[in-house]
Amino acid sequence: MTTEHPSPPTYEPARDDAVVVQDMVRWLERAVIDLNLCPFAKGVHAKGQIHYVVSHATDARGLLQDLQRELEALAEAPAEQRDTTLLMAPLAMADFLDFNDFLELADELVEAMDLAGILQVASFHPQFQFAGTQPEDVGNATNRAPYPTLHLLREESIDRAVEAFPEAEEIFERNIEVLEKLGADGWKALDVGARCPVHHSSNGGGKA
Repeated sequence: MTTEHPSPPTYEPARDDAVVVQDMVRWLERAVIDLNLCPFAKGVHAKGQIHYVVSHATDARGLLQDLQRELEALAEAPAEQRDTTLLMAPLAMADFLDFNDFLELADELVEAMDLAGILQVASFHPQFQFAGTQPEDVGNATNRAPYPTLHLLREESIDRAVEAFPEAEEIFERNIEVLEKLGADGWKALDVGARCPVHHSSNGGGKA
């Protein structure tokens, strides 16, 4: 007698894209803003200047194409309407090491588009891990989001933020302290994980 295993749920864009965005907004509000992990996030969120985009790419090539499109769109959009973009890839880059390697391609794309010094790409990943840490170290959560995410930023906005927060270089150390005080159970209680049927690798590791 054979045992039948049910097929994993499939991703349905018409329904799940909205869930991905909702998950990201919940993560932004409960973790990034409420824990003050990024003092610059509250303002752009309150003003509705964050643009959320769900990529349906399943590989690096498709994600790179979506990234190019969104870089062009951000560069052309008025900053007061769209200050920054979050490009989520729920169907691609489940492995953090693959995602980490992809970031080199992202930086090369910014250079090739003559956008260096104008825009830059930061990142978040559900399995993010700083070099020299263990996967379960709660400090890794500073760079963890519900889905593999490319954060497109304006250099001018970064410069203004640094002027407003001259102690910006201390943010990282403070964030680690906040999360260590919160603990793994506290982070779990925030309930900022992914709700879509996307299975991410538990592989850790990578460069800081």
